[in-house]
Amino acid sequence: MKVIKREKALVYEAGPHLEPLLTVKPGEKFKVETEDNFEQVLIKKGTGVFSEQDLPALKSVPLRANPVAGPIYVEGVEPGDVLAVHIWDIIPGEKGWTGTVQGMGVLKDKTGWEECHGNYAHIINHLPGPSGTTSDGTAVFEINGHKWTWPLNPHIGTIFTCPQKGRGIPNTLTTQGPWGGNQDIRDVCKGNTIYLNCFNEGGLLFLGDVHASQGDSELTGMADETYAEVTLSVEIIKNKFIPGTLRIETPKSIIQVDSAQNAGSHKDALNSCFIGMMSWLVEDYGYSKREAYLHMSANSNVRINVYQFVDGFFVCGVEFPKSYLEVK
Repeated sequence: MKVIKREKALVYEAGPHLEPLLTVKPGEKFKVETEDNFEQVLIKKGTGVFSEQDLPALKSVPLRANPVAGPIYVEGVEPGDVLAVHIWDIIPGEKGWTGTVQGMGVLKDKTGWEECHGNYAHIINHLPGPSGTTSDGTAVFEINGHKWTWPLNPHIGTIFTCPQKGRGIPNTLTTQGPWGGNQDIRDVCKGNTIYLNCFNEGGLLFLGDVHASQGDSELTGMADETYAEVTLSVEIIKNKFIPGTLRIETPKSIIQVDSAQNAGSHKDALNSCFIGMMSWLVEDYGYSKREAYLHMSANSNVRINVYQFVDGFFVCGVEFPKSYLEVK
């Protein structure tokens, strides 16, 4: 199996000028060893307060955070195609970190919550699950003499294709657009397929920023940040364009995703998700426009997912069960 090694998964500025790290055929499985958002500096330092001296990346301009691996060149992809990325497995490292960074998060300057201000990292241990790996493992969170556990939900925080030529990505931390981006979507996980627009020959896929676990919104700006091994394959859908930032197919549902950065506002992002979902039902599943519209309002199994809600970033998805896709 072809592999991108972790020491090469350190791209912070993406563009079609970069030489592919990997070339794959449709259907071919490959592996990417990803790095965490600060190259394991805080994982190695351990739980506690940290300074800019501990983390030089905080002083870099632009902020040197959120490395990804790529580009991955997919044979046969042309501009105007869609890349279907199948996620076969995500195995997080034995440890991750969460915490706060000065100037980030909803409590960054809120009076009465000074304890939550500043630079603080907290280590989370990852125990293997029934598979023998952390792919289906458990998070162990200990603080102030208390201990909690929860299931890991490993997912790829950042995944995108390179935008149109001349529109490279100057910072992998903040990019969001019709190519995907850093959206911290819990459903970009094992067993699901991610649909991304392609703007360049070969697609030029980038990915990284794996989270071992995360709650909806990623409220502090830091999830359970970790390094990981990701196994994927890709297929090509010719001559198709999807709205929003990306689409997701799970074993039980389909999800239309968009972001405020891409759509223009929180409201526009949510409206875009609904309209994108209705268009999906009409174009691919034979719904009439009226049928699709009324389902969005009356079907109790239609759900809104808020994936990212922090520091001006807002990513949402509208989810529709597959059990309703067959028009009877």
